[in-house]
Amino acid sequence: MNDIAVLGAGMHPWGKWGRSFVSYGTAAARAALADAGLDWQDVGSVVGADTVRGGYPGYVAGATFAQALGWQGARVTSVYAACASGAQAVNTARAQILGGLADVVLVVGADSAPKGFFAPAGGDRHDDPDWLRFRVLGATNPAYFALYARRRIALYGDTPEDFAQVKVKNAVAGALNPLARYRRAVTAAEVAASAVVADPLRLLDICATSDGGAALVLSSMEFARRHGHPDPVRIRAVSTVTPTYPKAVLDLPDIATDSAAVVPPSPHSFRASIARAAYEEAGLGPEDLSLAEVYDLSTALELEWYEDIGLCGQGEGAKLVRDGVTALGGRVPVNASGGLASFGEAVPAQAIAQVCELTWQLRGAAGDRQVAGARAGITANQGLFGHGSAVVAVR
Repeated sequence: MNDIAVLGAGMHPWGKWGRSFVSYGTAAARAALADAGLDWQDVGSVVGADTVRGGYPGYVAGATFAQALGWQGARVTSVYAACASGAQAVNTARAQILGGLADVVLVVGADSAPKGFFAPAGGDRHDDPDWLRFRVLGATNPAYFALYARRRIALYGDTPEDFAQVKVKNAVAGALNPLARYRRAVTAAEVAASAVVADPLRLLDICATSDGGAALVLSSMEFARRHGHPDPVRIRAVSTVTPTYPKAVLDLPDIATDSAAVVPPSPHSFRASIARAAYEEAGLGPEDLSLAEVYDLSTALELEWYEDIGLCGQGEGAKLVRDGVTALGGRVPVNASGGLASFGEAVPAQAIAQVCELTWQLRGAAGDRQVAGARAGITANQGLFGHGSAVVAVR
């Protein structure tokens, strides 16, 4: 096994604080170091997940955080993979540890997000699929989420009421999480009464944009044992796969599928392949999971992830939420943190935050939202431009 140890996890509370992303990431880093019982001087490498909206320092996030913590000679790396940036940063840290380049690596992601939906940077870029989907289709992120929701309604008979139950479930968990932005239970009637944003999705079906930060202190297993961590949470697999040719389901920002005239499409969707690669590397399967943290940009998309990570067959996601399988106290709680429904998007931080939640759950330190007997969990999300992201952690 190529396990690495999670010695520390830390987050800055998420919200709209109006400060630099550097302050959120630095606070999260210090919290993770304190959790690990290590000093900043013990860190041999810093991997920063980039934010590209926070001004020039966002493009060199590794060095930005190292400078904010105080130059001490650590190597630095900056990673950008859109919403998968945090998992790519974890993967880079793991490679450095397993390659013997550093015993202890600090992974940090933070963002100061704009109000409203994310839009591409200004200027004309005819070879940029994200720019094109706004200019050619006018498809904001909520419109994209709504297309997937409509697809589920057409193919599987899902209803807006099914989608609302996902928000209800995640709000219950978020109300128990002191780091979440939204900490109030929500009823299905409140979801139904909220404004339509992109039919059939309403305001409470869609995650917000947020400020926040998350950090992890990762180490080799040998270092962990030498420094008083005989049985740490371990990262057993990280999946960062890309789609396979041809892509038979439209997946924005791509606005055309590859030709399937010669090569038959894969039997598995891109998102399903992300989880399959993680399971294969970890030597585990969905039947081994105690919990999962998935990328609920919308309530309907969370139902897709149930199927993609193997909790049920295609079209069966809504039944899981109806039956309480994915709620706290259910067979496999999903988004016990409260998910993006309760946090909102702070893009470079969110995949790291997912691993923070797994860490606390696997330690038995998640408080009122604790999943009983948690032993294994998976994170899953997807970044624009073909970035896959899944992490398997075990105890």
